[in-house]
Amino acid sequence: MDWSVLDPKGPVGAQELHVLVTALGLMMVVAVPVIVLTLWFAWRYRASSQTARFAPDWDSSSLIALVCVAVPVVIVACLATLAWKGSHELDPYRPLHVEVDGRSVKPIEVQVMALDWKWLFVYPELGVASVNELAMPVGVPVHFSITASSVMNAFFIPRLGGMIYAMPRMQTQLSLLASEQGTYDGLSANYSGAGFSDMKFAARALSGPAFDAWIESARRSEARLDATTLTGLLAPGIQPVAKQYSAMDGDVFHAVLTAEAQQRLGATHLATADPVCTTRGN
Repeated sequence: MDWSVLDPKGPVGAQELHVLVTALGLMMVVAVPVIVLTLWFAWRYRASSQTARFAPDWDSSSLIALVCVAVPVVIVACLATLAWKGSHELDPYRPLHVEVDGRSVKPIEVQVMALDWKWLFVYPELGVASVNELAMPVGVPVHFSITASSVMNAFFIPRLGGMIYAMPRMQTQLSLLASEQGTYDGLSANYSGAGFSDMKFAARALSGPAFDAWIESARRSEARLDATTLTGLLAPGIQPVAKQYSAMDGDVFHAVLTAEAQQRLGATHLATADPVCTTRGN
């Protein structure tokens, strides 16, 4: 059994776990007594009992009525407050602020494209890209801009938290931070066709020097993300191994977002879809 969601490695995942556990605890305030009392009443008032008092004229109890109304009202109010507060604190569009020695740490920009059936990551400020492998330095916020080439997917790294949809001709955003080094599973959490089960990627949380080495390794790659390469990636198929690209020709994210690249592949039906928009997600 995979307990990834219950073993967060970042502040967003930790906050989500806190909301989950708190909500579960509040619901147990009702569930546990109901289960216990159900079993106790079944035993106490069994047919063979000689001690239970028989009260056929019993009508009602103001105390029982008050408890039955007051407890659910209080719990619903607590859950509503928790949901409202959590929704704002865990807004995927809300940037993460990290300070070191009194200075704010600048987030790393990563553009995410859900393709059929692979993940393409572009680091526009660093000039490199990768397929099915995401690298990030520990303790540094990462701001993701997310879209999809054809059908809807969901970008999700369970140990870091924050699942959000990737949709064609739309752009969503997400901010995450890894607090511990490690390699975490990334996946699509929304069924998207035949290759969905293999649409996974490795999210590598690296130390500062290790991340710099990963970027340098990508820059030394002989592969280049040009129009021909992008067209091949857009074609349905599974990418069996991770791959790095040393450079990109033009704005790859914009080409996928506006369906320009898909038109070159022959997916002209996307060109007649609704205009590009920015949307929010969960």
